[in-house]
Amino acid sequence: MLAQLSDLHCGSAGFDDELLGTVVDEILALAPDLVVVGGDVTADGYAHQFRIAQGRLEPIITAGLTMVVVPGNHDAKHVGHLHFTDAFGPGDVTGRSDRALQLTGGLDQTVQIVAIDSSQPDLPDGAVGRERYEWIRGHFGAVADTRVLVLHHHLLPVPGTGRERSVVADAGDVLGLVTSCGVDLVLSGHKHVPNVWLLNGTLLVNSGTASSHLLRGYVRPSYNVIEITDAEIAVTLRFPGTGERRLATLHRPDRRLVSDTDTAAMFDKAGWHI
Repeated sequence: MLAQLSDLHCGSAGFDDELLGTVVDEILALAPDLVVVGGDVTADGYAHQFRIAQGRLEPIITAGLTMVVVPGNHDAKHVGHLHFTDAFGPGDVTGRSDRALQLTGGLDQTVQIVAIDSSQPDLPDGAVGRERYEWIRGHFGAVADTRVLVLHHHLLPVPGTGRERSVVADAGDVLGLVTSCGVDLVLSGHKHVPNVWLLNGTLLVNSGTASSHLLRGYVRPSYNVIEITDAEIAVTLRFPGTGERRLATLHRPDRRLVSDTDTAAMFDKAGWHI
């Protein structure tokens, strides 16, 4: 089981500290094999905002759960990659904190995780860069039942988010790389709207904002819980403290997707009121 949350925006006017506490408590109760935090943990990349984020997420580490955190575009503001490194791990001179992690744990399968930094200094746009394609390909070359790529920026447009301006600049090449590497899951955030796409056998899962009220339309704060078995990958949308709903289920043998992410259902006011 994986827990996927993103866009905490600690330090922003819309940040809800109580909401993040509820998210963390629920994750501790779930005890997933991996917790993925998909970037924008801060509002502006300032040191005190990273300290808030680090403190709120610390119980996940203290409980012995594995957590992977990647930077988002807000974390890359104001030379924020330095503070990201201090709080969550090393990065190179551009703030990239590429890492690979192979999990067996309580999962039914061996899962290969490759997490990359798609942010660029002081820009909302994302990029991976062809200089890193072979690095990614090399790590996905390991034997694994399930391969997961984690990055902040989305690779495909997300419905209900208005004008598309900040998809990954080299998204086409990255999607080709994902397909050639046999990646099963791509986990992203950035747009604050949960969504699932199936493309060439790869499930692309976006998470909403977990702990802020920087929302679009009638969407509510949420995070995803992803269960992986030989037969299926099930994505459940969880609303902190108020319940859950199944977002989509991928039947792995025939790559058939059963999805509840149609636009009418997703943004119906009655079902998504704040």
